[in-house]
Amino acid sequence: MTPPEAPVPQDEPALRADAERNRERIMGAARRLYATEGLGVSMAAVARQAGVGKATLSRRFATREELITAVFADRMDAYAAATAEALADPAPWHGFTRYLEAVCAMQAADRGFADVLTMTFPAAKALEARRAEAYNRFLELIARARATGYLRTDFTPEDLVILLMANAGVIAATGDAAPETWRRLVGHMIRSFATPDAPLPPLPPAPAPTALYRAMIRFARPEIDR
Repeated sequence: MTPPEAPVPQDEPALRADAERNRERIMGAARRLYATEGLGVSMAAVARQAGVGKATLSRRFATREELITAVFADRMDAYAAATAEALADPAPWHGFTRYLEAVCAMQAADRGFADVLTMTFPAAKALEARRAEAYNRFLELIARARATGYLRTDFTPEDLVILLMANAGVIAATGDAAPETWRRLVGHMIRSFATPDAPLPPLPPAPAPTALYRAMIRFARPEIDR
């Protein structure tokens, strides 16, 4: 009796390469959409932007949290690194103020990341671990800045969350109509955190009235008209 022919093995390297290309296309599409529209973008919209089917997207990223974790892994690394850099500054108050400016600049550069910093994702363990690491280092940064006498004693870690939430709101409201407005907000907030004798960086200029007016009109329109 002739034994049955052995099945022809599939080209596994080619399949793996195709899967990796799909993964990169999905991440690239999500990164672009999140950066311009925030985290409210649907998984279906990401699939359309990537040019893949919903089933392909689900195979690569089973949940929204998995996709967000993958897309923002490098930014969360940069966020954690910013606290380490601030702690390495020989002038603790300067390190503290530069940290606030750096983190808010990260928000301004990517609307999705602005959302990530003001939301929690309990199912995204890796992302939350990086957030916790950055938070613990920020507690040390607060203690060092307070020891200089330049940081108000009533400043709390929650004030950073408030700042990030306010900054995210300003970024979303002003968009490309007045994109530097967030700098003015951060400048005022640093002044509110400082003691009277603290050295302060120059206050960034206010947005031009016409630019702010365009931003107000933009923000007042329904999302569908933007």
